[in-house]
Amino acid sequence: MVSFFEKQKSQKEAINALPLYPNEQIMWDESLVPSINYSGEGCLALPKLNLQFLTLHDYLLRNFNLFRLESTYEIREDIQEAVPHLLPYINSEGETAFRGWSRMAVPIREFKITEIKQPNIGEVKPAAATANVTFSIASYRSHIRSEWDALKEHDVLFLLSIRPSFEPLSPEEADKATVPQRLGLQYVRGCEVIEVRDEEGNLMNDFTGRIKRDEWKPPKGELRTVTVALDTAQYHMDVTDIAEKGAEDVYGTFNILMRRKPKENNFKAILESIRDLMNETCIVPDWLHNIFLGYGNPSAAQWTNMPDLLETVDFKDTFLDANHLKASFSEYQISFVKTDGSENMHPEPPFRIKLPKTLKSNPLALPGNKCNVAVSGDDNGSAVQERLVVETYVPPDPGPYPQDKPKQNSVRFTSTQIGAIISGVQPGLTMVVGPPGTGKTDTAVQILNVLYHNCPSQRTLIITHSNQALNDLFEKIMERDVPARYLLRLGQGEQELATDLDFSRQGRVNAMLVRRLELLGEVERLARSLQLPEDVGYTCETAGYFWLLHVYSRWEQFLAACAENKNKPTYIRDCFPFTEFFSNAPQPIFTGESFTKDMRAAKGCFSHLKTMFQELEECRAFELLKSTVDRANYLMTKQAKIVAMTCTHAALKRKDFLHLGFKYDNLLMEESAQILEIETFIPMLLQRQEDGYARLKRCILIGDHHQLPPVVKNMAFQKYSHMDQSLFTRFVRLGIPYIELNAQGRARPSIAKLYNWRYRELGDLPYVKQGAIFQKANAGFCYDYQLVDVPEYHGKGESAPSPWFYQNEGEAEYIVSVYIYMRLLGIPANKISILTTYNGQKLLIRDVISRRCVPYDFIGPPNKVATVDKFQGQQNDFILLSLVRTRFVGHLRDVRRLVVAMSRARLGLYVFCRRSLFEQCYELQPTFQRLLQRPDRLALNLSESTTYTDRHVEDTGPVYLVGGVEEMANIVHSKMHEVYQARMINHQYNPSYNGQGDTSMPEAVQHNQQTSATEMDTDISVMGNGEATDAQPVINPEDGTDLKVSNAENGDVQPENNGESKSDSVMADGDVEPIATNMEE
Repeated sequence: MVSFFEKQKSQKEAINALPLYPNEQIMWDESLVPSINYSGEGCLALPKLNLQFLTLHDYLLRNFNLFRLESTYEIREDIQEAVPHLLPYINSEGETAFRGWSRMAVPIREFKITEIKQPNIGEVKPAAATANVTFSIASYRSHIRSEWDALKEHDVLFLLSIRPSFEPLSPEEADKATVPQRLGLQYVRGCEVIEVRDEEGNLMNDFTGRIKRDEWKPPKGELRTVTVALDTAQYHMDVTDIAEKGAEDVYGTFNILMRRKPKENNFKAILESIRDLMNETCIVPDWLHNIFLGYGNPSAAQWTNMPDLLETVDFKDTFLDANHLKASFSEYQISFVKTDGSENMHPEPPFRIKLPKTLKSNPLALPGNKCNVAVSGDDNGSAVQERLVVETYVPPDPGPYPQDKPKQNSVRFTSTQIGAIISGVQPGLTMVVGPPGTGKTDTAVQILNVLYHNCPSQRTLIITHSNQALNDLFEKIMERDVPARYLLRLGQGEQELATDLDFSRQGRVNAMLVRRLELLGEVERLARSLQLPEDVGYTCETAGYFWLLHVYSRWEQFLAACAENKNKPTYIRDCFPFTEFFSNAPQPIFTGESFTKDMRAAKGCFSHLKTMFQELEECRAFELLKSTVDRANYLMTKQAKIVAMTCTHAALKRKDFLHLGFKYDNLLMEESAQILEIETFIPMLLQRQEDGYARLKRCILIGDHHQLPPVVKNMAFQKYSHMDQSLFTRFVRLGIPYIELNAQGRARPSIAKLYNWRYRELGDLPYVKQGAIFQKANAGFCYDYQLVDVPEYHGKGESAPSPWFYQNEGEAEYIVSVYIYMRLLGIPANKISILTTYNGQKLLIRDVISRRCVPYDFIGPPNKVATVDKFQGQQNDFILLSLVRTRFVGHLRDVRRLVVAMSRARLGLYVFCRRSLFEQCYELQPTFQRLLQRPDRLALNLSESTTYTDRHVEDTGPVYLVGGVEEMANIVHSKMHEVYQARMINHQYNPSYNGQGDTSMPEAVQHNQQTSATEMDTDISVMGNGEATDAQPVINPEDGTDLKVSNAENGDVQPENNGESKSDSVMADGDVEPIATNMEE
């Protein structure tokens, strides 16, 4: 009776009292964080993410619990990887000491709690708990020291208490012991970095403005002191246990400080964001609320059912010509009219289109259970075509200077892409499924471009999964008619942008200040031309007064005079008030022959002046705000119209965005099928609601649910709880209408057939059917794609030096031999990528490359050696793919991974695997049946020795079938010997020859002497000792057949390692199979 009527503790209070960092009890609780390879059988005590949710609170609670447990699992795996390599033992004094070393964990010299603040009113936990941790980096090499020195504010660290048993455990005892007992692990506590100081007490990596950039100095000494914030909830629980239960003082036992890879260590900020959302009144837009929870009409949020539609849309440069527009709306009778309503017989873009009612009632987007059709009215051919009124207009003259001319789109969008652009510009939810190579990014950029010009007062937020996708999107936006001053890129990936302009907050502030000085100089020049004092260009404020009093007034007087002298063709040329200012523009501006043309030119000149003073008005805030932080915040909240960031950055900085009052009207999300559900939801709520209403008007999700899902490492959370289901995939499963792009422009049509069976009617663009590069064969190869059967090599196939760490020595050697063969033909290294399905094989291939390719300047490393999972979203001309497994198919059985693997190549795809295994796999049949229509031995055309060939892609030429790994090595050896002889002969006749510019050498030798280790991923070792060298090795033809392989990278081996191997040789994020034990670097 009492328990029935007692007040129940609310879920919200329980969540708020929960520590965000996991401790040792949660980490090894198998009921919460299962370590087994979950097979799908049985029931687990875990929440599920399916199609529907009761309320937003229910949605957030499930995601909070799952995300917390998944991050706990990842932290547990990192601890199990790092601690064994420390080799802890009890010394003669009875204290814990360490014989080994680990890259990610360092012994603590001193730990001291410095401050415990009084609890806030109404709380029992302290307001703050601060401690200092001192450690030494003396035993590390420079590159690992720099990793520890890169620690900065808000990074998460872990304090470990290690106390091994006095006597080593016997094998029988070790089998029975728990993981913490085997490791000697007593306690685990998380903390967050506040500041880092060097041995002399100087601040390091401070971004708060306390240290100016020009005062920065490199860190001194080998001791580092990190001030950390402890979890106050966990601290209160520990102190309570000490007082009430007589428990040990946890904070006096820490002896190891562990860090994690920064990209994998953002869990705390995301959990805080979810918890904050649970404590707020979340307001999802009314038009999205029911659909988001999984109820109601799936089409309710589609633009055709939304109010406040844009009746007329100005498509700007979307259509290249009138025929392009007619092809995009082929079911309509197109009627081109001028702005005055008269018919236009010679229409030229840009076009404004008044959207007809039939387009609203019969949209392009269809539910997932129906076949997608392009915007072509074949089914209504017999019906009377409805009239589509298209207004043509002459855009205003942008100005007389070349830089005034707007940038133009050059992409000829398909009718399906046009439908996606129409839907994206209108309010509501737009979902675009983009198969590989179908122009998702171009479509997204054009939506942004049209949206900016049709709704200039609105702000758009761009979210992507990866920095690379965000940079690709941003670089293409810059090629459209969107002023650079309205673009802002947030996050650490900005420095990877391949542009001369800096689009970070600091870069944009600096650009605005520089632009302000340039414009004020122009104002002074304008004042001189009008014979007025030049001090009007002193500040933006004085320039504003100058505009009103002298510039705009003169323009109004000029227009009034022109109205009275329309019959005088030379009047504008003679009386234009700013002629002298525009004297440095291309002449003549005015011809004096046509009053209308000259008037348009005069308006163009005035438009240039108006834009100039408008920019100055926008710069005025930067003149008034003095601190860099205030300027940057103003830029983000007021100035920028298009703000781009990754989903991780959005979750990390949500609290800052709310504090600054960040606002946006539209959300565009690329790669949305790769983003965790909760990381898709958080960006929708980065702003405070206005009067109880959500401001968000458009949500555009672009992705491909047929490719790889979000990465979830724990199999139970992935398979049982469906945590790897993205919001995009859930919406597709709910039957929400989407637009599927249906023409690819990446790969040869023959290669596209390996994966287009997975999509509805995925065709090819004319470019890939007719382009010369796609018509010609790959030099040196008989086929453009092929499956190469790799038999047992030295009596073995796949191997696993540690669990889940799969390698295949035969495939690694075969692939590297084929890569060398391609380089000797003259194919550039940056056009070749080597992919594999497992991280162990990736490291093995890199090891073989560093030994067989890197020492020779005319071969060098390839563009990328990566896992299929990591290479998603990228492409290259030639792909060499290793499938590794010979006993079981493994995680390639997931068809989504197969689609990604097959769709990365443009011109050539060569798959190395065990035929007898993969041809039996039912899920992979459509692809492997097509692959096996060709010989399963590598077919070479040895008559071709350079990249030049006239062969058609279907012409095999003379076929030479390679017998296996050894024979391929002999072919490469023979070609290497020819290169060696060519160099020796040239050296005899030209003693000063240095290996460059020899026209008698094969093209491969001349190709690129600069091909060096820098073209490889930065984490590949260059020479055996991990250091680059400038010395040119003497080419020994025998090296071509050197097939000895080592399984570990040597680049980071340190003198203190006592023979241990490297700690980073573990599976990448993309490798979703569980890791039991991982190799140490």
